Amino acid sequence: MLRRTRQERDVVHAEPFRADLARSIRLFSAFRKEQTDPDFFYGLLARDTVAQLAAYADLDGALVADVGGGPGYFTDALRAVGARPVCVDCDAGEMSARTGAIPDGAVLGSALDLPLKTGSVDVCFSSNVLEHVPDPWRMGDEMVRVTRPGGIVYLSFTNWLSPWGGHETSPWHYLGGHHAARRYARRHGRSPKNVYGTSLYAVSVARALAWARRHPGADLVDALPRYHPRWATPVIHLPGVREIVTWNLLLVLRRR
Repeated sequence: MLRRTRQERDVVHAEPFRADLARSIRLFSAFRKEQTDPDFFYGLLARDTVAQLAAYADLDGALVADVGGGPGYFTDALRAVGARPVCVDCDAGEMSARTGAIPDGAVLGSALDLPLKTGSVDVCFSSNVLEHVPDPWRMGDEMVRVTRPGGIVYLSFTNWLSPWGGHETSPWHYLGGHHAARRYARRHGRSPKNVYGTSLYAVSVARALAWARRHPGADLVDALPRYHPRWATPVIHLPGVREIVTWNLLLVLRRR
């Protein structure tokens, strides 16, 4: 009998993923602690996300690019289930915000020009980064480029017209992004972290679906509201309504 290495023994397989109402309530309840207890919130979200990702790709031993991974919550959760994550982020300060050090194996680079070879990763993953880059579909194209044929692209973002589209300036972003930023600055005496037009951009569900469906290098496997129960998926087919109700859109593509 072959002995398993210590690393193999330490692997915790992703829990079976269930997109039910209880999960949605759990995630939205935890969201209230994003600012006060980020380790709790992002740790929970990362484990949930990795379980969701495991429904589309075999993560054990997979090379996974975590695009915009920041302080490494998703990287840690990916490594815990046996994946080989590479965290890519353009902000060294953001990457070291949690522990004071850049996560192991992290690479400093832009999501708009990923410092990875074409077809070099099994899975390219990104959570809530797309709305923070000025050219979101260039980022999407880069994620497809670095993924090997048959590999999976997992791309999730907060759409602009969702209740959290303006991030900490919500819900005033419904009156305009610049208005919301000015109001936040007057009330708090400082600019928001996510400044409309500088570090936060309006990305729509409709535009995202059009990009995914027409991409010449990948096939759309799934499109759904990330935090909702599975039965709520049809909402993405309702123009107008989907921009508000979806909250956070998940696109899963398979590289051709």
